[in-house]
Amino acid sequence: MFQERRFGLFVHWGLYALGGWHEQAQWRLDIPAQDYQEQMHRFRPDAFSASQWLDAVEEAGMEYLCFTTKHHDGFCLWDTQATDYKITRTPWGRDPLAELSRECARRNIALSLYYSCPDWHCPYSLNFGGDHQLPRPNPGDTPDLVKYMEYVRLQVRELCTNYGPLAQFFWDIPPGLQVPSFNEEIRRLQPGILINNRGFGPGDYATPERHVPEGGAFTRLTEACQSVGRRSWGYRKDEDYFSPGFLIRSMDRIFAMGGNYLLNVGPDATGTIPPQARQILRQVGEWYRRCREAVVLAKPAPGLVDNPEVMLTRRDSVLYAHLPQGAISTGFSLEPLAVQPLQATLLNTGDPLDASVELLPEFYQLGPCLVVRGLPLDKLADTAPVVKLEFAPGALEEAQGKGWTPQIL
Repeated sequence: MFQERRFGLFVHWGLYALGGWHEQAQWRLDIPAQDYQEQMHRFRPDAFSASQWLDAVEEAGMEYLCFTTKHHDGFCLWDTQATDYKITRTPWGRDPLAELSRECARRNIALSLYYSCPDWHCPYSLNFGGDHQLPRPNPGDTPDLVKYMEYVRLQVRELCTNYGPLAQFFWDIPPGLQVPSFNEEIRRLQPGILINNRGFGPGDYATPERHVPEGGAFTRLTEACQSVGRRSWGYRKDEDYFSPGFLIRSMDRIFAMGGNYLLNVGPDATGTIPPQARQILRQVGEWYRRCREAVVLAKPAPGLVDNPEVMLTRRDSVLYAHLPQGAISTGFSLEPLAVQPLQATLLNTGDPLDASVELLPEFYQLGPCLVVRGLPLDKLADTAPVVKLEFAPGALEEAQGKGWTPQIL
């Protein structure tokens, strides 16, 4: 399922939406625990609608949803029995995870859950000033590793038992502890689930954040995550939003390397996804729907060509040429590949393109190679072009067996 559902919506939501500054406001602004925690008594997201959130998922062509059940502040977005610091004890009183679970099941959208290893509320949590930890324990805290592990275990058991089938479990902030029994229990309760690499064990897949790794193809299952805004993952009133083109190009590189892409939004304190974020989802979704076959139906094919502007994915006798840096000219070459395709199509628009094997006037003479021309630059200014090249059966295998030697003319 991981390789079939490649594009997902990440949702960071919680008490921090009330401040509209950052999801780590309690830590970064050194807000006293009591002052921060009292916000739960005025958290009333009456505009929340699981249906509207899933509408946003479908508008973007996304195939799964990852929901932050508990972020570092420890506030729980489900009806946990482990603490009263939870959304069902707010004036709103509803369980959004239950509602999202039902709506995902109805629409065949896979559900994944995020869970923070640090916890700035649980009195047993170890706040020793480490990574993403409070600089000092809250008044009255009694840090206790054994008790905190049991607290985490109880909550993980609830999440994996009470909310239907789960596709992935996303731990956050590696605790520096190896506790294999956590992942073992998750797999026992949710057969077939995949677990990321930020928890109490090595996990099944990697999660690069806010950057695109180098390379032609990932060597393990990978899910890159990015937010629509550059300052915060949670709701930020004055957010600086990324351009759709920037996100599309980073998505395309991740997809061409064989990875999944998890794009985040931060709903506001009413439960509404900001209109700017919703519009970005629509725009990147339009690109994904048009180019999806080059992602879901194809696998990375590094090494076939020697042009750093181009990345390839392949499905049988079809090559997909990705230009994740964008189109910088009306044509590009695929040296040393010298095979004439049956057809070339720009997936972004559905338009046919010219493609021919010819000799180019390059300083390093590489011999004839395949050249694609006719890219409509005016239509590709803020996106990542993807060209579908259809070849006769067996033609690519024959070409792969031929080498080439550069010659200076």
